Amino acid sequence: MASYTPMIQQYLRVKADYQDAFLFFRLGDFYEMFFDDALSASQELEITLTSRDGGGKERIPMCGVPYHSAQAYIEQLVNRGYKVAICEQVEDPKHTKGVVKREVVQLITPGTVMDAKNLTDKQNNFLTTLSYFEDDTYGLAYADLTTGEVHTTVLSGVHQQIVNEVYSIGSKEMVIAEEFPAALLQLVRERMVVTTSYENETSIPHEYQDLVKGLEQEKLLFTVGRLLHYLKRTQKRSLDHLQPARFYELESAMKIDLFSKRNLELTETIRSKGKKGSLLWLLDQTVTAMGGRMLKQWVDRPLVNRSEIELRHSFVETLMNEYFIRQDIREHLKEVYDLERLAGRVAFGNVNARDLVQLRKSLTQIPALKELVKKLPVEIAQINDKLDECTELTDLLHDSLIEQPPISVKEGNMMKDGFHEELDKYRDARKNGKTWIAELEKKEREFTGIRSLKIGYNRIFGYYIEVTKANISALPEGRYERKQTLANAERYITEELKEKETLILEAEEKIVALEYELFLKLREEVKAFIPRLQKLAKAVSELDVLQCFATISEDRHYTRPLFNDERKIYITEGRHPVVEKVMDSNEYVPNDTWMDKEKEMLLITGPNMSGKSTYMRQVALTAILAQIGCFVPAKEASLPIFDQIFTRIGAADDLVSGQSTFMVEMLEARNAIVYATQNSLILFDEIGRGTSTYDGMALAQALIEYIHDKIGAKTLFSTHYHELTSLAEDLSKLKNIHVSVVEQNGKVVFLHKMKDGPADKSYGIHVAELADLPEELIKRAQVILHNLENDAQESPTPVPSTIKEKDDDALTQLSFFETTDKKSGSEKRSSSESLVLEKLKSMELLETTPLEAMNVLYELQKKLKTKK
Repeated sequence: MASYTPMIQQYLRVKADYQDAFLFFRLGDFYEMFFDDALSASQELEITLTSRDGGGKERIPMCGVPYHSAQAYIEQLVNRGYKVAICEQVEDPKHTKGVVKREVVQLITPGTVMDAKNLTDKQNNFLTTLSYFEDDTYGLAYADLTTGEVHTTVLSGVHQQIVNEVYSIGSKEMVIAEEFPAALLQLVRERMVVTTSYENETSIPHEYQDLVKGLEQEKLLFTVGRLLHYLKRTQKRSLDHLQPARFYELESAMKIDLFSKRNLELTETIRSKGKKGSLLWLLDQTVTAMGGRMLKQWVDRPLVNRSEIELRHSFVETLMNEYFIRQDIREHLKEVYDLERLAGRVAFGNVNARDLVQLRKSLTQIPALKELVKKLPVEIAQINDKLDECTELTDLLHDSLIEQPPISVKEGNMMKDGFHEELDKYRDARKNGKTWIAELEKKEREFTGIRSLKIGYNRIFGYYIEVTKANISALPEGRYERKQTLANAERYITEELKEKETLILEAEEKIVALEYELFLKLREEVKAFIPRLQKLAKAVSELDVLQCFATISEDRHYTRPLFNDERKIYITEGRHPVVEKVMDSNEYVPNDTWMDKEKEMLLITGPNMSGKSTYMRQVALTAILAQIGCFVPAKEASLPIFDQIFTRIGAADDLVSGQSTFMVEMLEARNAIVYATQNSLILFDEIGRGTSTYDGMALAQALIEYIHDKIGAKTLFSTHYHELTSLAEDLSKLKNIHVSVVEQNGKVVFLHKMKDGPADKSYGIHVAELADLPEELIKRAQVILHNLENDAQESPTPVPSTIKEKDDDALTQLSFFETTDKKSGSEKRSSSESLVLEKLKSMELLETTPLEAMNVLYELQKKLKTKK
């Protein structure tokens, strides 16, 4: 290192502390990067790679970006998961001998972005930290630096639960100790894109003691301490907008694991990974950025407290009934900017005058909002109490700032006339000076007789008198001093103009310096209002989300759900909210869902593409909508309050983890049966398709029986194994329903209507025909199907649930052919014969009508017939 130049040695000393970041090293008007940083940045940013002599034996790789446009390059790197350390000069070169002192003034990471251009308005930018404890528990804390929110909790050592929570938060960056369980870290990285950072210090910094006053558990203090130290180390400035850490329990909200959130497409679609087509997209009628972020948080964490849910429903109903007041509220909310992030920018020190004008405009809407809310019934008054007008701040901003200040705070032209006496004096001097200049120009024209003579100004030469070369001879000798020669003109100065120039430029400099000083003072005064602004932002956000629910509920004809303690699901004419919006509402076919303690499970059969998955999803989405406080897409709805929702819908490989579709299916199924309770909702769609017919059907039946006997959760189970429908005879809480289908002239027509009982067949070839497969292929499939149906002596049938594991008789029932006993050589009964006997044994003949008996005999005979 000693062989390098002093500047490169300084670079290497700074870089040693930021090995995992690109070091933007300020040299004049550029941020320069050297060595490996230069090689990587030139590729990532597609900028020219050069080199320089650093004093060593070889030239050093180098690249750089202009200081004034660096933000765009920083955004690119951070968006790709990198970190950027900003190293600035901290000394005045005029007063320094040798190398100017430089220090990192900020470390920008994916979880600590503050620049508005790099943020999504309606999405939080969370930084998460995890701390591992020896009793196999984890402390979790997360913060949004842009809004100041801080949340914390303690989690059990179940890795899947931890991953679910980190996924739910939507963290961009995770801070951990250098010693951290590798298995969990790997699992997190498999499930989501997250930047990993390290912080070993866990004590609460002195300046942030007030943020943890409400926390008593040592684990929480330990974890929040890690988070705060990381923020302090990376941001290197006061973060006055950080709010007190809020403890929460997982049980305070409905649990929806990451698989279910993806399957239900709550915040993004499975295919595009975008918001459009998701439940959040459908719901988002918010008109403020703050409201949009709160809406997403509510969708991610539906309530389980009945009184809190019903209070939201009452607010929504009130706003629905007061259409004109709601519309006026929406119009005023449209004029409210992002109060949370504006407060954050004030504390962070990167707020400008335009931001404060936005803050002023926002605050002027609050009195009108309060008056509108006052007109609503008393139950919504608690929101009104939180609508703080911040009158003193509004007056301060009104008196100080002009309507359209410049973006830069170092160019002046921000403050109103009359705000500051000394500033007014300098402005008067500048104004009078320019008036004097105009009068001087007129006087000089008259004196010289040169009509084209003019007085101008530029930053390099100052004020000057310009005369074209054709008129130079008309100038009197001795009065004008040559200042600059141009191709077609000469520029001059006079003693009188020199004196006035000094006064005007001095006034201009003092105006800019004083305005900057006044702005910094104003920013400090605004800081004192940050806690009030944050509380106001929460109230405005809540009002925005509630009016959003009222707007969507009225527009889409949703109804207020009721809750019951009998664990009943009674939904009349329910609809899938997103599918209904995408389709023409008149074409959507609504369906009823009826489940109670007597019927806990619905076994759904019917052809693919007929709407089974849509029906299942709409039940889950109805429950989620109800528990976030919105009305639901149904004519009537009475629901239990669900503690968890589990889904297994659709097929998907997990290529990153090396897991096949079937393995993903089994993992998701396991997640449900391990953690579900009788107060949960389970949706299983076509379990067992990824393996052989026998394996698949056996697993599907075993899952049904396990949930039925061991868990008792409300379950919707769709299947293409029609043989499973006979389980309803043995499982008392299982009910068969099917999607109705009609055949017209050999063509299948899906009615998308649920009816009681099992489907009669699967219509697979009909679906293929609807998909427009070649006609020749369809005809060949029909021939093959006909032959298979005639050749097969019998179809695979489910093992009656009364027959236990390892029962030899039960095992023989999954054979297509009759078998011979190896010991005796005697013939065993076929599975069809065994089922017929079981059916006959179970029949109550004295309670069976002659017609019913004939139908049963006919069905049994069909089972026994075989091809000769």
